[in-house]
Parts: sequence; structure tokens; C-alpha cells
Amino acid sequence: MLSRFIIQKREPFANGHEFAITGAYEKLTGMIHGEVDAKHRLNQIIVNLNKAPRNQRGRVEYSSNFCILKPLDMARGNGKIFFDAPNRGSKRILGFLNDGPEANDPTTLEHAGNGFLMRQGYTIVWCGWQGDLMALKNWLVLNVPVATNNGKPIVAQARSEIVVDEKGVKSQPLSGDERVKSYSAATLDKSQATLTVREKSYGERILVPASEWEFAACVKDPRSGNEVITPSATDLYLRAGFKPGHIYEFIYPAKNPLVLGLGFAAVRDLVSFLRFESKDQTGKPNPLIPNLKISTRSGGSIFSLSPRPGGRYRGGHITHAYAWGRSQSGRYLRDFIYHGFNQDESGRKVFDAMAPHVGGGGRLYMNYEFARPVTSSQQHTNQLDPELFPHAYNIIADAQTSRRDGILKRPKTDPLIFHTQTSTEYWQKRGCLAHTDGKGNDLQLPDKVRLYVIASAQHNSPFGSEPAKDDSQLLVNPLPAGDVLRALMVAMDLWATKNIEPPPSRYPTVRGRTLAPPARNGFPKIPGVNFAALHNRQLFLDYGKNILRGKMEFHPPRPLGRAYEILVPKVDADGNDIDGIRLPAVEVPIGTYTGWNLRPRGLAEGDLSGLLGSFIPFAKTKAQRRKSGDPRLSIEERYKDQADYVQRISQAARSLVDDRYLLQEDAERMITEAAQVKLFAARK
Repeated sequence: MLSRFIIQKREPFANGHEFAITGAYEKLTGMIHGEVDAKHRLNQIIVNLNKAPRNQRGRVEYSSNFCILKPLDMARGNGKIFFDAPNRGSKRILGFLNDGPEANDPTTLEHAGNGFLMRQGYTIVWCGWQGDLMALKNWLVLNVPVATNNGKPIVAQARSEIVVDEKGVKSQPLSGDERVKSYSAATLDKSQATLTVREKSYGERILVPASEWEFAACVKDPRSGNEVITPSATDLYLRAGFKPGHIYEFIYPAKNPLVLGLGFAAVRDLVSFLRFESKDQTGKPNPLIPNLKISTRSGGSIFSLSPRPGGRYRGGHITHAYAWGRSQSGRYLRDFIYHGFNQDESGRKVFDAMAPHVGGGGRLYMNYEFARPVTSSQQHTNQLDPELFPHAYNIIADAQTSRRDGILKRPKTDPLIFHTQTSTEYWQKRGCLAHTDGKGNDLQLPDKVRLYVIASAQHNSPFGSEPAKDDSQLLVNPLPAGDVLRALMVAMDLWATKNIEPPPSRYPTVRGRTLAPPARNGFPKIPGVNFAALHNRQLFLDYGKNILRGKMEFHPPRPLGRAYEILVPKVDADGNDIDGIRLPAVEVPIGTYTGWNLRPRGLAEGDLSGLLGSFIPFAKTKAQRRKSGDPRLSIEERYKDQADYVQRISQAARSLVDDRYLLQEDAERMITEAAQVKLFAARK
């Protein structure tokens, strides 16, 4: 339950710019305070909630900062909330749906990008859900309590992986990530901890002698330049420094676990309040209710808002709420549904529809004791973190245990799902498990689910990206996702509000012969490309008998000798994905776009390079192609001239518009951009 909603600052957004139809927007920032009843059936799933401190009403408290962008005149909005689940505290929706620049304090017209969400009339909402983040400026951070055993510290083994890509690093936080808090070591007795190192994720662990490391932090004195070593229960110091690209696995007795599962309750309670309540428990009004005069203090000044005279708000209230999340926060949304938080404490549905983007087949490492939700299980790092069954939305039998479960299992409150992912998720995030059974067989998607794959795209390419190397062997894939996402969000809205059937799901399948084992996906032999079919495995692992209660006993988990079947998209003769939504740049290519890239020499060479894809350009001429031995046709063999290329791009774009996978405005921009691409040398 949300107890207090405090607006600390209200200011014009984009200097009062008038967006088409909706008009001007304003930005609200402040704090929310909530409390949950540990005995309520919907909250009992939260690990260690019953061990958290209580207030005088017997409830567990949390708090978070929030940010809201809303129409100044709510009567001109569309009456719908779009909640952007922050990614490690950062706002992401304006960068992906609006093609705006990365900004965690959206203020200017530039931050609005192309204005898509504003032109649609949405109220955009953010709040913190990750309770172990550092409280850095403009990050959205949840404050949660520490669990105890009747006031005494809870102590248990914890495991973290530390990988650095820079030379000269000698200490790192025990969390393995400077953005998040570390669980303190319960003892500084080094005999109780173990440190191993390996270069590759599948390599043998080598014990690092206790004489080579300390519980300490290493910083340089800014005046003398000398290293200062300070004992620390939250840092690991390595005398010789961390080898770049190597995986350091640290297992130690930790204390004071945070009740991180409250991150589900916080979002549930805020969105429920904004949708259904007129005021908080102290009588302060809901700022999204129209025809109310709202005042707040900010820096000693009083800001007020009144509706325009005669203003009429369609529906009189917020009518719908949607959620979008990318990568980590996409997995958060899947976990939010799975744990039953799309129903508020009064039994009402919170979100009508959700769009988890590039979450792959995983959920989140959050509702556990000593959890680390910051991590992302990938081929090179954190591969053993628990992103557990169920992976699919269907209720099916687990390929490992035969236990039946699924993400969607509450028909009355389950939202509509638009699951979107790129080629990268199949290689790095076990994306196939969102629509296969773990044994290599297709699943029939539930009626409430649509699944769309942006063929040959990578996990993240900001709008306007150019191919360049980034700790990778190959150029990075520049394909953006925003063009497809905008069209799909329009379709999702029509499905939720008017029951208009969305465009058909598009994704690779076994039955369509477009989904295959990594080594048999048909990738061509391209000179200089060391394709090795590496991918993030999903092993059968034993974490201990209490893993479903959020407690892990084995660190690292014990392999059981088998694995889920991981499948990836099959490719055409050029190496581009056959199935999915093929953007005009893939349908009419100037190179090969992949969802994977490789780490370069000196950084665990050959393992997959993070969540990067690749761009491998075609040769310009037939002679160049033959000289290099490239099996892919050259540019001059594909297209008669620039006009022919532009015409084919136009045809591909129009086809996607007709099928509702692309908006007309984006298709027109793509055609204009194609005319500016210099494919052919000027003829003399």
C-alpha cells in the first residue's frame, strides 16, 4: 500500500513545448513511501519479508524516488500510464521509443527525441525498484530494510563474479559492480572464503592463494599518487591486480541480506495508486486526477496547477496502464507477473499490458536471500546465476525437474504481453526458452501473448549508431529497434483498449526450420570472421533444496550433467536471420548483421563480447569479393545503382507498414536515409 506520495518539485518539461494534440508536458519528481503487510497472501512470496523490521502498524516499510512526465492539461492526454521499469536505476523508454539521447534527467526538448510518447498522449512514470543500488544523482533507487533473525545478523555463503576489462585495477567491490552495494563479509578470516580465476567461462578454475588477496580497498592518493590500501569488509584487493577479461569468482560468508523482493511491491503500489486512488493516506491528492488544484513546495516556492477552463478529461481518470522494460528491467517485468504482483492488495489488475524488451528467456536474480539483481547471465559472465524455470509464458513441465509452472498462471489479472527480442537474446540470453520447451520443441503461445523478434538486430543500438569496434573483434551492429517498437506499442494499445487483433507474432521456429542448434544455423564462412557458435548455455544445476524459497546452499551450484536445449535463428546465405521482423536494412542489405560479437585479444579472446552484435560489410565490387574469398555477393552484384537500392528499400518498408510492423512516418524516414547512403562511387 502506498502511504505517502510527496511531490518535491514540479517544473515545465521541454521549456513548455507544445506537442501535437497533447500540448505541453510537466515533470514531477519526489518520493513515495509504502508499507506492506507480511501476512497478506500476495506479499508472502517476498523472501525474508517476515524477517524485516516492522513499524507501529506491524508493516514493513520501503521508499523510493519517482519521476513523472505528464500532460500539463490531463484532458488532452490519452488517459494512459506508460511505466518504464528503470534499468539499474536509469530511464530508458525515451531512448528506445522516442529515439532520444540517453538522459537520466529528461528536461529539454532534445530529451523528448521524436516526441512519440508525448504525441500519443501518455503519462510516463518511473520509480525505483532495485533496492541495492547506490544513490547516485538522478538514479531511481528503492530503499529497503535488512532482514535479521530476531535482531541478530543473518549469515550465509554468497558468490559473486568480478570481471574487469581495464589494466591496473587492483580492488573491486564484493558485489562485482560499483553501481550496487556489496554484502559485507561476516568475518575477515580469509580461510572462510575462496577466490578462483579462469580466463574463459568454460575453463578450469584456478585457486588464488590467500596470500595474494585481502579484504581491502585500493585507491590512489590524489596528492602523492601512492596507492592507499584500506581494510574493508565490502571490497576485494588483489596484490597483482585483476587480469583483464578474466573471471574472478569469490565465495565468502556474507551478512545482512536486503529484502529486495519489495521491489515488486513498490511498483505495484505506485501504479495502483496512480490508477485507482484519489489521495494518499495523508490526504495528498493523486496528481493524475483531473480538475484538482495541486500545490507543492520546491526550494521555497509554491507551484500550482489548475486545469484549463472547461477542460474535459476523456474517461475522467486514468483508464489503462502499460509497462515497458528493457533487458534487466524486461526480466523484472516477467518476474513481476510470475510472482503475482499484477494484482494489487485490493484484487485489482495493475497493468493491462506489458512489453518486456530483450529480456530473453530469463527472469531476475532478485527475490532471493543475498540476491544480485544487477547481474546479467551471459556466455562469458554470471552464467551460473539463477535465471530459473519457468522461462516461457505457458504452464509446462520443466525439462530438468518435470515440475509444472509458467509465467502466466493467473487469468483474471495476467496482462497482455508483447514480448520483443533481438538476435542477441538467442545467443546470450537463452531467448529460445521464451517459446520452446527446453527440449528443442516449439510451444504454442498463450492467447494473451505476442512474440516479435527483430531479425539480425543486437541487444542495444541507440538511434543513429554507426558501425565501430567496442572491445570486440568485429564492427558493432548499428541496427536500432525503435522503428519496430513504436509500431508494436501502437498495436498493443489498440489490443488493450479496442480489442483489435495485433499483427501476427514473428519469430523463428523449429517447425518452420528457422530455429536450430548454434553449430547448425547455417552461418557462412566469411574471411576474417571466427564464428565458433558460442552461446550462453542453460545447464541443469543444483542450488540446494531450498532454491524455490529463495535460499541457495551450493556455491557454485552443482552441475547435473545435462542442459536445456538452446536454439538460435537460422541465417540466409549472407548470414542474416531468416525469420522475424526483417527491417529494410536486413531485407535489402549492405552487409551481414549478427546478434553476436567476439572478445578481442587480451580480453578472453574468442568468448562472446557482452551483448554486442556484429556488422560485416559486403565488398563493394565483384573483384574485391573474389580477391578476399568472400562468398557473399558484392554491392555492385546486388544493385543496379543507387536508385535501384532506394526502390528496394522503399518496397521493403511499405510491406512492413502494410503488415503493421512499421509506422508510415518511420518508413518515410528510412527511405530518405537510404537515398543518402553512398553505395556507389561517383561515375566520371
